[in-house]
Amino acid sequence: MLREVMLSLQERFLGSGRWQRRQFLRAGGLALGGLSLADWFGVRSAAAAQSRNAALKDRSVIFLFMHGGPSQFETFDPKMDAPSSIRSATGEIKTTLPGITFGSTFTRLAKQAHKFSIVRSFVTGDGNHDIKPILGADTLRANMGSLYSSIAGPLRADTAIPTNVALFPRSIDPKAMAAVTEFGNFEGTGELSRTHAPFVPGAGADLQQDMRLNLPEGRFQDRRALLGALDSWKRWTDTSGVIEGFSHLQQLACNALLGGVSDAFDLSREDPRLIERYDTAPLLPRDRIDPKWKNIDHYATNALTLGRQLLLARRLCERGAGFVTVTSSFVWDMHSDVNNAPMRVGMDYVGTPFDHAVSAFIEDVEARGLSDKILLVCCGEMGRAPALNKDGGRDHWGGLAPLMLYGGGLKMGTVIGESSRDGGEPASNPVTMKDLIATIMHTLLDISEVRLMPGVPQRVIDAMTRGEPIRGLV
Repeated sequence: MLREVMLSLQERFLGSGRWQRRQFLRAGGLALGGLSLADWFGVRSAAAAQSRNAALKDRSVIFLFMHGGPSQFETFDPKMDAPSSIRSATGEIKTTLPGITFGSTFTRLAKQAHKFSIVRSFVTGDGNHDIKPILGADTLRANMGSLYSSIAGPLRADTAIPTNVALFPRSIDPKAMAAVTEFGNFEGTGELSRTHAPFVPGAGADLQQDMRLNLPEGRFQDRRALLGALDSWKRWTDTSGVIEGFSHLQQLACNALLGGVSDAFDLSREDPRLIERYDTAPLLPRDRIDPKWKNIDHYATNALTLGRQLLLARRLCERGAGFVTVTSSFVWDMHSDVNNAPMRVGMDYVGTPFDHAVSAFIEDVEARGLSDKILLVCCGEMGRAPALNKDGGRDHWGGLAPLMLYGGGLKMGTVIGESSRDGGEPASNPVTMKDLIATIMHTLLDISEVRLMPGVPQRVIDAMTRGEPIRGLV
């Protein structure tokens, strides 16, 4: 098990500083869900890897799934000229785009509106609680990242970074709420092989269970000591030449421990000032939390981890992850009932951390010159009803939902489509989930090359191409 090897590694370098060849071989043969780590690296043959390289673009996607269904009105389409029962309950705020306003919660994003694009005519099709934009009938019941991984392979050959990753709150805080799976399993692969399941640090199952980066508190009190041991191990292998005698797959397995994985998940390597800029934990309005709402823990978890989840996602993309899912529990569900806050309060709890985290992400990516290489997609499984209910909440609505896209070489500073007068359906240029999938896949892949690849099932190609890339963005 990886955690046992890492414990042995830590003890070895915190103790004698020696390492035996048999322990290296053990590291190269880590058991992962019935496969050895070396076997896992071997799922792609050299010929397949070479042909797939031609299809891969030098880009990554971070899909920030707004679990619970965000409102069109309180986010990117306030409709302030509509009756009070319809228009944004939080008012509006001017943006850097002439004539375009957002819900007033998005104070920071309003100043960056020219740097991203929004779609005011996105249709999810129904108002059900599920995870259909990222996993549903249109994606073969597989996480969308698994579609990508089926082309790219499960790991980057040069860095050993998983190509498909899912970041839940426990990737940041092991004490955070567990991922909500009652409305859909983000780790699902549907009709695809389990080889292409997302790698899930901190909360994974099956193949990922033994590669958890959040280690049990009772066994590893000092993660810095463990990371220091990894650094010591790497320095020793660099000078000893012991890895040179390994097979290619064993070398990749060791590299997963020595390099990409340990480095990518170590936020302490970032500038503390940058971490502070991302941090959304101070934004939780603890003094205004009403314990009558059962979803208070969901709101708290979202605020405590969202910013650092996005920072971690950026680090993974820099190191070769092609598709990263980021989500917390269904915090955007704002019915104003026994479980959920009303719109005005809910946007304070949820919209404020979103505004802070996403704007920090955009600033960071821009500063690093990565805006053409990383595409951020933000949407949920549905929208919210045009009319506020009697308690100031909005109920489920499948006719229209907000969609935001940033980067990835697409056209930015654009508003795609218009909503109807009451914000209940598209008035122009309707965009479907199939179109969103096509936009994402064309960003990541050269589809013409994918069509020429041997062994790619037609159903995978169909899933990627049933829609059209969103007009006005490509």
